[in-house]
Order: sequence, then structure tokens, then C-alpha cells
Amino acid sequence: MVEATRKAFVTGHPIKHSRSPKIHGYWLARHGIDGSYEAIDIAPENFAAFVKTLQANGYRGGNVTIPHKEAAFALAERRDQAAQEIGAVNTLWFEDGALWGGNTDAHGFAANLDDHAPGWASNGPAVVLGAGGASRAVVHALKERGVADIRIVNRTLARAMELRDRLGAGVSAHGMAATDELLGDAGLLVNTTALGMHGNEGLPADPALLPDHAIVTDIVYVPLETPLLAAARARNLKTVDGLGMLLHQAVPGFERWFGVRPQVTAELRAIIVADLVPKS
Repeated sequence: MVEATRKAFVTGHPIKHSRSPKIHGYWLARHGIDGSYEAIDIAPENFAAFVKTLQANGYRGGNVTIPHKEAAFALAERRDQAAQEIGAVNTLWFEDGALWGGNTDAHGFAANLDDHAPGWASNGPAVVLGAGGASRAVVHALKERGVADIRIVNRTLARAMELRDRLGAGVSAHGMAATDELLGDAGLLVNTTALGMHGNEGLPADPALLPDHAIVTDIVYVPLETPLLAAARARNLKTVDGLGMLLHQAVPGFERWFGVRPQVTAELRAIIVADLVPKS
């Protein structure tokens, strides 16, 4: 009996901007797998119904992005540790008849730094700009790697405090006015805010205040070099762009659905970088 084509998806609202189909399509072709991975736009009010029909429609699972991550967390029958601690799900799969929810954003963040800044976790205190869902994943990754001093800076102090309370020891919360002082001995600066994206240009913090050994990373990848990374590079600081986080977070899901653990290669990165260039 011929096995049916293995199917997976990414869903969000909107979703047409997603690069995930290119990433997974590359791996499917590279490994010669009879499978598909498609982008599906689902409005929030239809998300629960969509999830309930996944198995009936032949899906092995899929990725979930904005605005569905918290809803996916609630709908999952079981969750991995990362999803449980972060409070959001970006990967769904079926295992032993149950719908599992996982969060691979923390894995993607750490693996990207492993690739481009080996030893980053022992570089000293970390300053994390922003207190949204992405920040939760980043702080989880930092704690998993043993970073003992994690400073969350957010425009709304209450949100930073909420995240501090959720993630516990070693995490502190600060308002924006404290940023300059916090950078003085920081070994890692992470931007998880939208500041620096196309259409939202700006500098969320001043890398000139960081020590010479500091590493600066931005989870934004459009543009690939944000104003923050450009300013850090001008100071000869080590910089890591956000594209690798996107690529690496896709690895565990692909393995769950298609049975092969793929590699993030220079060729794959080049394909996605080319796709980031605005079409004339």
C-alpha cells in the first residue's frame, strides 16, 4: 500500500508574507520526501474549527504564527516544556493519538547564536528589549543556557514585570529610562521589539554604551541589517541577524512531520535572503 503524501502547514492571519513554505519546500526537495507544506490564512474566529479538522484532512501537523499562538496553546491536548513555560505554541503535531503543542522559537534563537556567536551564553548579563511573546521565548532560551542575569526592558513596565514573575529567578524588569545604565556591563543585547522593521525604523537602544565584548542580535529579519545591528557593527561589536532564528525554529517541526532532521545550510539561507529583497 502506497503511503499518502505527508502534509503540513503554516497558519496565521495574514500569512502570505511567510517564508516557511520556501524553507520546508527546500527540505522536502533536498530529502526527496513525498510531502507538502502550505500556507493557510485562517481568521481567529475560525482557528479552533480548523484545528479540529486537521487529522480528517490528512495533516500531520503544522506551524502556527500570529495571532494564533495562544489559541493553539489552549487547544493542544499536551504541550512540551518550552510551550508550557512560554505560554504559546508555534508547532502542532500528532503523537499517540493526541494533539501536541510545542514552541520552537527558543530553540531557534539559541541555535542561531550557536551558529554565529559560539560561546554567547557565557558572555555576561543579557538585556532583552521588549516583553511580548517573542521576548518570552528569548528569555526562556537564555535561562535554559544558564544566563544568570537577564534584564527585560519594556516601554510598559507592568508587562516586563509580568514576564519577570512568569519566568522567575535571574530575571529583572525595567522601564525604558533604565536602558542606558543597564547596557554598561551587558554582554548580550537582544531586540525583540518591532523597532527597526521596514516602516518602523529607529534605534531601540544605543550600542555605543555596550562593552567591547558585547554581542548584539535582533530577531527582526526584514531588513536583514536593522539600524541596531548597523550601529553595533559600526562599533565593531559582534552582530547576529534574525534570519537564522526563523530557519532554526523550523527544524524540529519538519522532523516531527516528515521523519528527517533537516540542516540549516548556507544554500537555504541564500534562498531566503534572495526572497527578502523587495520585488520591483
